[in-house]
Amino acid sequence: MAKTKTSFFCQNCGTQSAKWIGKCPSCNEWNTYVEEVVSKGDDAKTPGIASTSKQRASKPQLVTEINLEAHHRIELYDKELSRVLGGGLVPGSLTLFGGEPGIGKSTLMLQVAINMKDLKVLYVSGEESEQQIRMRAERIGMQNPNCYILTETSTQNIFKQIEQLEPNFVIIDSIQTLHSAHIESSPGSVSQIRECTAELLRYAKESGTPVFLIGHITKDGSLAGPKVLEHMVDTVLQFEGDRNHVYRLLRTAKNRFGSTNELGIYEMQGSGLREVSNPSEILITAREELVSGVAIAATMEGMRPMLIETQALVSSAAYGTPQRSSTGFDLRRLSMLLAVLEKRCGFRLGVKDVFLNIAGGIKVEDPGIDLALVCAVLSSNEDMPISPKVCFAGEVGLSGEIRPVNRIDQRISEAEKLGFEHIFISKYNKKGLDLKSYHIKITMVGKIEEVFSLLFG
Repeated sequence: MAKTKTSFFCQNCGTQSAKWIGKCPSCNEWNTYVEEVVSKGDDAKTPGIASTSKQRASKPQLVTEINLEAHHRIELYDKELSRVLGGGLVPGSLTLFGGEPGIGKSTLMLQVAINMKDLKVLYVSGEESEQQIRMRAERIGMQNPNCYILTETSTQNIFKQIEQLEPNFVIIDSIQTLHSAHIESSPGSVSQIRECTAELLRYAKESGTPVFLIGHITKDGSLAGPKVLEHMVDTVLQFEGDRNHVYRLLRTAKNRFGSTNELGIYEMQGSGLREVSNPSEILITAREELVSGVAIAATMEGMRPMLIETQALVSSAAYGTPQRSSTGFDLRRLSMLLAVLEKRCGFRLGVKDVFLNIAGGIKVEDPGIDLALVCAVLSSNEDMPISPKVCFAGEVGLSGEIRPVNRIDQRISEAEKLGFEHIFISKYNKKGLDLKSYHIKITMVGKIEEVFSLLFG
């Protein structure tokens, strides 16, 4: 029986050492050495993998001779999660799902597990007992009789149960609680996380079973564990939101099977997480009276059009240096837009405080909301409200021109569907746009001055 051999590797540059040292002699970084397995013993084969899967051919093949097998994506009951994943769950994929403590990671994954009626699902928990999971499942509402719960942290015991059960879908909650007998370090260490993930990755690829890994995050918001963990998995999902608010945002940081620009929105309720199919219902505030400094922007998050509310407040600077504050929008881009208004359009905003907020608590990077932001700032500066039936879609250039944005037809259709009567877009978006097919009034502008004269006279 061969002995398992380990060595120490620098996590920054990869330098190997026979023993642990504090400072790496190659890259001069401190506390970067961790213990890793160099060669495993004869009994270190992961049980359950070879018997439940077909070993792949190890000889090289021409790319033109590789057979393409049509793998149909597994449809999830959760449409928001399916869209963020790129249209469903890919067989044999390994997905890492991260988020802050208490944000709803386990609730969402258990919700998925107990609602996949046609699949045999194994939910492995290393953090909660069976009774706790049963209580949560009762609160959410169980619909899948083929959902199995396993409270285990040893990967060897988990693979033994997987070999007997042969599930169609596996959820691990969480990867930081698992430990492998091949590594002597404690659960949650770098080497344990890497080894356990490697075993689950091998199982997923060889058996064609999709695996979800729930992961913790560090205090700076990044996923806990080695950076190589994100390279090993196929998809990295981030669950964001404030625990003091009911809305949660699901974003994709990496996706080998789809776009990374998709956004899923959920509402936390007592019975679980509710999908928000129409995000404009939470991003636009219903007001009984008109107020200045509010403009509606038509934006895109991946393939999804959304209308969001931009809020601006312009006031006289109480101190010598004017303040610039932005929530949900890039502060540097706000400074650029204010400089354009000052230099190109003649609006004296250099001596005034400007505060900007994107309603709903989301972060927007789409430059197509520039026009709405500018109009909100001008509305607050002039103290003249903008009609709530008007929205905007356009990028503002450094010379003050209104530049075209992508997918303008989807933005206009979304605004029309939500009952808006008037939309301002760039005149350079006219190419290929059939104006007769829309019942909403479309105004095409080329300069900020034109928008200002049409809105405020």
